[in-house]
This record gives sequence, C-alpha cells and structure tokens, in this order.
Amino acid sequence: MTSSSNSASPANAIEALRQSAVLCVGDVMLDRFIYGKVERISPEAPIPIMHIERESAMPGGAGNVVRNIAGLGSTPHFVTIVGDDDAGSVLESLITETSGAVTRMIRDPGRKTSIKTRYIASSQQLLRADDESLLPPSPSLRNEILVAVGGELDHCAVVILSDYGKGVLKDGLASEIIAEAQKRGRSVIVDPHGLDYEIYRGAYLVTPNLKELSEATKMPVDGDDQVVAACQAVIDNHGIGAVLATRSGDGMTLVEASGAVHHLAAEAQEVFDVSGAGDTVAAAVSAALAANIGLKEAAELANIAAGIVVGKVGTAVAYAEDVVATLRHRDLATGESKILSLQSAVDQCIIWRNQNKTIGFTNGCFDLLHPGHISVLAQSKKACDRLVVGLNSDASTKRLKGDSRPVQSEMSRAAVLASLSSVDLVVIFEEDTPAAVIEALQPAVFVKGADYRIEDIPEAKIVQAYGGKVLLADLEEGHSTTATIARLVK
Repeated sequence: MTSSSNSASPANAIEALRQSAVLCVGDVMLDRFIYGKVERISPEAPIPIMHIERESAMPGGAGNVVRNIAGLGSTPHFVTIVGDDDAGSVLESLITETSGAVTRMIRDPGRKTSIKTRYIASSQQLLRADDESLLPPSPSLRNEILVAVGGELDHCAVVILSDYGKGVLKDGLASEIIAEAQKRGRSVIVDPHGLDYEIYRGAYLVTPNLKELSEATKMPVDGDDQVVAACQAVIDNHGIGAVLATRSGDGMTLVEASGAVHHLAAEAQEVFDVSGAGDTVAAAVSAALAANIGLKEAAELANIAAGIVVGKVGTAVAYAEDVVATLRHRDLATGESKILSLQSAVDQCIIWRNQNKTIGFTNGCFDLLHPGHISVLAQSKKACDRLVVGLNSDASTKRLKGDSRPVQSEMSRAAVLASLSSVDLVVIFEEDTPAAVIEALQPAVFVKGADYRIEDIPEAKIVQAYGGKVLLADLEEGHSTTATIARLVK
C-alpha cells in the first residue's frame, strides 16, 4: 500500500507523474453537448425553441477520469463495459484520441452505452437527456473484467474505481477488485457512489463530496469538526485507510486512519462549472500516489487541479502545464496568469465562446516592444472581444531573426505582453509559424500587419477555411525591433 510518509512539492510531483501508471475501472459514458440560441417560446407548449449551432462529444464518467490521468502526464490503463453500439465505438475512439489510454473496453450486446446529452444556450444548460441501461455485468462479463483487471495490475501501482452507479462495479465486483489489488500490494482509490461504503472495504482512499459523505454516514457535515467526524466514521466503520472529502468552495479535508487531519483551502479564483471536478480529484490523487508521492502532497496536487477545472466549462481536464502555471502564478501579478499552454488556451477559448465573446488572434516575436507593436495590438483588440497573442519561442525567434535574437527571453516577452490591457491571453509556440495554434484555437479574427497581402499569408487559408476573417492592421512608420537594436549598438 502506498505510504503517506514520502513527500515532494507539487511542482516536483508533476515531473514524477510522467513515470507513473494508473488503472481505472468503472462506468464510462458519452457526454454530448449541443449548443445553440433561444430566441422565442414554442407556440405548442411553454418551452424554449433552441436553434442548434454546434455540438461536441467527449468521454464522461470514468472516461473523464482517464482523460485527467493522461492530462497530468501519467499513463492511464482503462477497463470498462459499453454496449455493442455506435456510442460505444465513438467512446472508444474518443478515449484513444484524448488520452492514449491502454483500453480494455468490453462490449455487452445486452447493454446500452450511457449517453448524457446536454442542451446549452447562452451559457445556461436548458436540459439534460440520459439514455442508458443500468445493468450489472453478466457472469461471463464479470469474469472477463476480472481477467482484464488482473492483467493490467501487472503494469499499474494504483487502481481507481470510478463508480457512477451504472452497473460496472455492481454485485460485489468492486470488493473483488479491491481484494485482488491488495494481494498484489496495489492501492485502491474509490470515487464512491451510493450509500453502502462497505463494498469499498479495504480501499486505501475514498473521495466523496459533502453530499455523498453525509448521505453515506447519515451525519451532518456543516463545518470542519462535523466533516472530520463523518470522515472518521467512514474509516472506522468500513476499514478504509483515509477519506478525502471535497467541499466545493471550502476546499478539501483529508482524514487519515492515523488520526491526521489536513484542511486544504479552495484554489479556484472563479468558478464556471463544477462538472467533473470529482473526476479530476480522484485522477490527480491516484496519479500522484502511483508516482510514490505522499498522501498529503497528493491531496494538495488534487486541490490545485480541481481549482483549475472548475474555472473551465464542461467536464474539463487539468493538464500538467496548468498545474505548473498555477504554482508559478500563486505569488505573481495577475498579468502573468494570462500566459497559458496551447491546450489550456483551447479550454479558455471554449469558455469565451460559450459567453458569446469574439476571439481574435495576432502573432509575432515582440522582442523589444515599441509603438508599432502597441498600435497593432490595439487595432487587433478593437476587432474582437478577447485577444490572444501567439508569441514565437526563443528557438523559433532565433531561426527567424538570427543568432543574436531574441534580446529578451520568451517568458520576459510574454510577461510584458500579458501586462497590456489589450492582451487577454498569450500562447508561446515553438514552430516558425502560428499555423498549429490557429488551427487549435480557430479565432474568428486573425490580424496581421498591412505590410502583408492577405493572399501572401499562409495562415489566411486556414482561417478562411473555417469561416474566420483576416484583417490587416495599419503600421506605424519608422518603428521596428531590428532598427531599434541597430541604433542601440551604434
């Protein structure tokens, strides 16, 4: 069983996660999101008429746990059951694409793959429609799951049971997996469901939210003392090693069988959506424990990851880069928190689109900021609600400008750009052109200087292909970084 005596800072833990592997077993579902506009009420009934504009799909439930394990840099292994249907095939493809997991997705012809469809307009969820069958696995499928789990335990130090009550872990299967893991010295983390925690006896850690904790123990959870008492009851009554209770705006409380208690303050600065935050907590703790990180430090890392995902929309993922950036920015000015990895920028742009904000993009090396830069940035901002600036890395700037450049490092240049009110987000890219960034972000407006012609801008074709606009910004004459450097060395 993983020891809680080893310790590492969350920053060091991120690097350790890349060497770890976690087995996830549980209920997977297909999360569908349908976005549109509501402008009138139906004449047939007092319900809104939604004009559908776009839709997306992603793995939910245990699938979201797997995505979060992969996002943090750990290697996920996944065992689950789906129906022998189109939704099951879509899920298998999505999980491979989004996580690269080693997947044993067992098909059950008598089961529907769980689908949860959410209809969203103006950032508000209007309706959720669930299409699923809640069946326990048949004896043959049950045996197939246990065989698959046994094979994957050879490669994973930690098992997470993601129980959504959809049937995969029903009828004592959770207990059998815990027993097998214990035989092999593997720790089991449980994201629990329902009132009977006896089925999780022997687990190293359970991660209930306050509602689940209160319902399972029939105890109040209105303050620190009551939460600790309820956690201790779970430990004492069900032979569980520790409880990590997630408390929304009040952070988390970790109670160990030894009696140690740790209260962790909430990390989120602004909450957009709590969907999937529990998945992130379970994934982060499991990945950290698999990397031989101590339990308290694993909980701290999970707390940071949860604070990141609730600032996103939908069943989001906390990436390793997000956690590192959060750690860097804890004591820095707000401006630097605008500097994001590409994947985090994609998530942020989803939030802005759901708020009906127009996203603009411009790019450059921005080595020594001068009035010409300021003018282009101001014109770019005027053309959109939220401006993303793509910044050439040190390596790509050197390739483009010569061995003597850049004068300032990429983080220095990014920090200067992030301090400007016209700039909402900065993404550093390694390539010579921002083509990959544009393809990922799909800004509605792409701005370049008027020293280009639209037909001579390679990225223009990418933007125009998805319906975006390319604008040319007027240039301030007499200003360039090269000329400024030349004057300085005279």
